[in-house]
Amino acid sequence: MTNIISALSLWIIPVLISLIIVFAIWNRVPVYETFVEGAKDGFQTAVQIIPHLVGMMVAITIFRESGALQMLTQFLNPFFTLMHFPTEVFPLAMLRPISGTGALALTTDLIANYGPDSFIGRLASTMQGSTDTTLYIATVYFGAVGIKKIGYAVKVGLLADLVGIIASIIVVTFYFT
Repeated sequence: MTNIISALSLWIIPVLISLIIVFAIWNRVPVYETFVEGAKDGFQTAVQIIPHLVGMMVAITIFRESGALQMLTQFLNPFFTLMHFPTEVFPLAMLRPISGTGALALTTDLIANYGPDSFIGRLASTMQGSTDTTLYIATVYFGAVGIKKIGYAVKVGLLADLVGIIASIIVVTFYFT
């Protein structure tokens, strides 16, 4: 079974791309010209996104480097202790909706320090997979298409992140302790 999955994983992308090209040719779509046109649109979108990315990265850096995240963690430490929630994972819960790269770096650091099979390592991994970069997505994608009123989308996205964080804690606690 492992050999079948390995062979399938090697060939699935090339076969899928080939099928798309064959289907396009069959329908008389100018494949190369369409690809070049899409690449131009992608480049223009990337250029439009850059100011939003820079703004988000500056905000993330200020939040982390100012010590605000560490102060908030220390302030909430008694509550976390009461709830049996490891304070080491709180920065990940705060940073995940903002930055995928920063959250991945924190997850990697937690796993390196506590081990992948520790409660903290498992919780960090589950939290990483159960949440998304809501503020990053809202900033970049809504900014790219010019949507200004993003309040409800951000609220629902952050609520979904909170549910993902709580579900991570419950599942990892129930399953691994």
